Amino acid sequence: MSAQIIRDWSRAQVHFVGIGGSGMSGIARIMASRGAQVSGSDLNESSTLNGLRSLGAKIYIGHSLDNLGSPDLVIKSSAIPANNPELEEAHKKGITVLERAAALAELMIGTRSVAVAGTHGKTTTTSMLTVALQHVGLDPSFAIGATVSNSGTNAHQGSGNTFIVEADESDGSFTAYKPLGAIITNIELDHVDNFATLAQIDQIFDDFAATIRAEGFLVICSDDPGALRLMARVKEKNLPISITTYGIDSQADLRLDRIHLQPKSAEARVSYKGRVLAVMELAITGRHNLLNAAAALLAGLELGANANDLIKGLSLFSGARRRFEIKGIAKGITVIDDYGHHPTEVKATLESAGIYAQGGRVITVFQPHRYSRTQVFASEFAKALSASDYTYLLEIYPASEREIAGVSSLLISKEMDSAIHSYQPSMPEVIESVAKMAKSGDVILTLGAGDVSSLGKLILEAIES
Repeated sequence: MSAQIIRDWSRAQVHFVGIGGSGMSGIARIMASRGAQVSGSDLNESSTLNGLRSLGAKIYIGHSLDNLGSPDLVIKSSAIPANNPELEEAHKKGITVLERAAALAELMIGTRSVAVAGTHGKTTTTSMLTVALQHVGLDPSFAIGATVSNSGTNAHQGSGNTFIVEADESDGSFTAYKPLGAIITNIELDHVDNFATLAQIDQIFDDFAATIRAEGFLVICSDDPGALRLMARVKEKNLPISITTYGIDSQADLRLDRIHLQPKSAEARVSYKGRVLAVMELAITGRHNLLNAAAALLAGLELGANANDLIKGLSLFSGARRRFEIKGIAKGITVIDDYGHHPTEVKATLESAGIYAQGGRVITVFQPHRYSRTQVFASEFAKALSASDYTYLLEIYPASEREIAGVSSLLISKEMDSAIHSYQPSMPEVIESVAKMAKSGDVILTLGAGDVSSLGKLILEAIES
């Protein structure tokens, strides 16, 4: 800790290239709250940018070297190419340029920080821990990859000395954080554009665990094979940290049993090291969400918070944007949007949708995310989507990837029963078809990490008309 310098943000001028992204805007919000003069550029207007303007940030639409000025520091999104004119100008002027993760790591210096990592459930778990700690009265700072429904924001400079961050493993940059504590929800193969094998994914989680501060803590899901593999390797290395586990597994330190899932709620009995604590009730459904809540509860206990207060705080959690988010109800048909873009996430989301529908049908509009992920997981996607009563398959959302020859949503389509799905690359036709197909009591699910989220409102309008 002594080697890390806490910057006086009240004297800093900071420019963000790609300021509108969920991670970047969160860091900008916290720096502005700490007194920094913030400026930044992005390609498109958004409500996020208006929020930053209200904090005094100077925002430019479009990228130009004239936007830069003479800041002390430039922070870049990983989506920004090296030939961006603002970056080139910063390098020419000798201004320090930091990646997003390195900038967030600077904000975490000197705090009791917890980084939440894992292939699935990071956003929800980080949001749950934040809401629980707010209820306990700690007022943590937080930086999360989605808007938390309870607070209406994705980032906040708290008055307390606790800092909760969502730690994204997609490019390995989460090793910059050096947290006091960490949660690892699960470990599976993903981000196949960066990691070819599960062994490579295991390695970056090993590297991440090794950055936890001495006398810190690691919270691990004992139901997940990948997380258990990591725990065994961490124990072999004798890292100077405590390890505690949560899960439905009978050996877990914090154990869930007597699980009941309802359409709009979930509950489980919670025991800690053999002693029953309470029945935990959530205002959202899903077995996976009970596990996310257990992770948040265990991390809160590690931070010294009271168990009953944490459990009460978790009961108040009302969700995060794009995580099983109810967009509206029209003529008895509920439209729900979800970010799930990995077969495991699709499976869990469809299980929740089935419980929510209570005998009505689940009709899914699925947009695969990235060519590389579709190529590797086509069979798994087909299998997971078979739990839906009917699926409309949109074409792949490329994100930043170039097309891979021969890879399209047809790879998934050809492994699915033609009676329960159709390949439909035209969004307007899907909107019309799904609105005609749905009946009162059905659930329509827009699913994927791309622009499929924009369809919910349009589907509701089509049903009404």
